[in-house]
Amino acid sequence: MATPQHQASDQSPVPGNPYGAAGEYGQTQAPWNQGPVPGGWGAPAAASHAPRHCRACGGQYAEDFKVRSHMGILIMMKFEHLNGPFCRDCGIAVVRQMTTRALVLGWWGPLSLVIFNPFTLIWNLLGYRKFSKLPPSTPAPGRTHLDTGPAVLRRPQAYVTLIPIAWAVWIISQALTHSS
Repeated sequence: MATPQHQASDQSPVPGNPYGAAGEYGQTQAPWNQGPVPGGWGAPAAASHAPRHCRACGGQYAEDFKVRSHMGILIMMKFEHLNGPFCRDCGIAVVRQMTTRALVLGWWGPLSLVIFNPFTLIWNLLGYRKFSKLPPSTPAPGRTHLDTGPAVLRRPQAYVTLIPIAWAVWIISQALTHSS
């Protein structure tokens, strides 16, 4: 009876995969079961000279960038990120989704309001500019691009950010008027 470690090597090879069988989570394993092979799911980022493919749609022109989101809740914070590489359309879709999330949930703590959420929004703006410069790519057969949806400022939930910003302006104005 094979142990769980050796079961991946007992599986039949994946069609078109010269490296061997599929692993426990669908990643391609080397025949000697030494972990993921280059280009398999969960593989480390490819070398800079190798062509990158979008992790969402398999598109040919992709840029490796970490898209971030931040959630601030009074005294607690939560940082989220999603690593690339992403093609133009999928990258823009991820940036829009994560930025909208940061605009809705990122302002509800004092440090989040002043430091972390503005940093997150600037970081995602850099990512948006990077993805926008990529040429359009065609997704791999049987896959599609992520839905970009409307622009961030055309999403109603993005305007939730006005509540904590108005609160901060009110606090600062009260502090300035009552200090004299």
